[in-house]
Amino acid sequence: MKFRFQLSLLSVCALLITLYGYGQASSSRPHLQKQGTATQLIVDGKPFLALTGELGNNTATSLENMQAVWPKLLSGNLNAALVAISWAQTEPTEGKYDFALVDGLIKDARRNNLRIVFLWFGSWKNGLSSYAPVWVKLDYKRFPRIRLQGGRTMELLSTFGDATRDADARAYSALMRHMKEVDGEQHTVLMMQVENEVGVLRDSRDRSARANAAFAAPVPKELMHYLQQHKNSLVPELRDVWAAQGFKTSGSWEEVFGPGKPESMEMPIQTKTPPMSLEEHEISWRQLHWPVDEIFMAWNYARYVNTIVEEGKKEYDIPVYVNAWLQQPNHAWPGTYPSGGPVPQVHDIWRAGAPAVDILAPDLYLEYFDEVAARFTRNGNPLFIPETSTNGSNVLSAFGKFNAIAFSPFFIERSAAADTDLAGAYALVSQLSPVITAQQGKGTMTAVRMNQGDAQAEVKLGDYTLTLTYIGNGRVPIAPEPPTKSAPGKQSTPAASPKVAPAPDQDLAPPLQAAAILISTGPDEFYFGAVGGAIRIDFAPNTSGPKIVGLGDVQQGKFVDGQWRVIRQLGGDDTGQGEILTVRPNAPIRVTLYRYE
Repeated sequence: MKFRFQLSLLSVCALLITLYGYGQASSSRPHLQKQGTATQLIVDGKPFLALTGELGNNTATSLENMQAVWPKLLSGNLNAALVAISWAQTEPTEGKYDFALVDGLIKDARRNNLRIVFLWFGSWKNGLSSYAPVWVKLDYKRFPRIRLQGGRTMELLSTFGDATRDADARAYSALMRHMKEVDGEQHTVLMMQVENEVGVLRDSRDRSARANAAFAAPVPKELMHYLQQHKNSLVPELRDVWAAQGFKTSGSWEEVFGPGKPESMEMPIQTKTPPMSLEEHEISWRQLHWPVDEIFMAWNYARYVNTIVEEGKKEYDIPVYVNAWLQQPNHAWPGTYPSGGPVPQVHDIWRAGAPAVDILAPDLYLEYFDEVAARFTRNGNPLFIPETSTNGSNVLSAFGKFNAIAFSPFFIERSAAADTDLAGAYALVSQLSPVITAQQGKGTMTAVRMNQGDAQAEVKLGDYTLTLTYIGNGRVPIAPEPPTKSAPGKQSTPAASPKVAPAPDQDLAPPLQAAAILISTGPDEFYFGAVGGAIRIDFAPNTSGPKIVGLGDVQQGKFVDGQWRVIRQLGGDDTGQGEILTVRPNAPIRVTLYRYE
């Protein structure tokens, strides 16, 4: 009897420990966690794919203005929104904080079953300082602006204003302290963006007296120590600059990283005109120009932002990212885009200067989507896209190929609707999210985009080589056609598709592009989804054994509460009598294969 009682007591204790463990997981704050080569956002104990959109800069400045916005976000299949809050509204009078708007936005998001990522518009927004409080703007001696070539100034707070940094940090830490009080248990707020698109505009660096003195002084020992420790893993653009100066381990900024922009050169707003040639215009956005100026400013912005982030994390430690206005063809020189922001060529400077920042994020409007995403995911930096277009193909590429945490078109309230490509892509990712999150970082998932007229694309995944063919509106050929070989992985990044009216002799006009997410979950099991248009997939084995591949189960369905639910079992005409697999838009499928001879 005593023995039975002890067993029962042990069982109860085990149950209590289990329940306590679950309670701890669900109440823990949002955080980042590694899985293989990927980094995942963990919310209430589970990986969370943020299918979101960024509101216009001033959309959420009142609760009344937001009432018509929340339903639009839901109609577009979003599960979160990026919402700006300003230092000016949070601290209208120095030392007196107003969190009524923040509280109202959190409550309204909960009512609509949506999460929030808050954007802190503090010292900078789009490189300038229009969202700082009026009391900061008025006191230009206490809160100094940058100086441009020739001594000119502009409304851009300097990183060399310690009082500005400390005032920004106090306001942000007060916000995070309040955030923990009102949301520390429910986790409506997932992450924070600190500042917005920081960097110097209209010149390559700050030329104020304090900035010039720092530029002439030795490179800080902390930065030189970081570069030496990470010499073999630095991004190549930065390493090449340092190598050109002989990998010096000390010296002034120009001694270590080379000369800056000549004083005689006036900075244009865009790099469209001479002295840049047409060829230079096409390639210059991939190159560095006067890198020392950009490296110098990156270090000083990173140190400034790191102070703010550290103070905030002392109050409430949730993930933080900073976003970058990118170098691009018409803005190729530092100063035509914000010089010193977290663009790929200075990621290592930001890592050294701002270790409290978790993610360096691109505002990615360029047509070279995959190229930029690849540059932003070097050395383990997670992909969080806070601003972009509504291209559905990019959604699949971000989550399928680059293990993205979030995808977020800008000014989403203007475009969110149920019948859009973005809504379809978000629905597809949501329906496949359990298998996507399970395979992130394991090398078992990718995505392919195809334009009308592209050659076939070839992908090795699991035990098979997949050959993908763009087939437009998804009509299946009467008989299977043998696949023709093409260069492996041929892809391009399309611009957004124009809307095409249906032709008289067909139900739907063929789209101009398509993309597919490809997920291997076992030796002979795959999940697929497509947007934009249909894609045919043929299979060839990579391993020994029979060479003919047959389609086993082909099921259209979705995940519900983590379990695959079959909506339609496919065969016959839908699979070319078992010989052709067609992945049609917005209809996720599960496929098993078998081999015979």
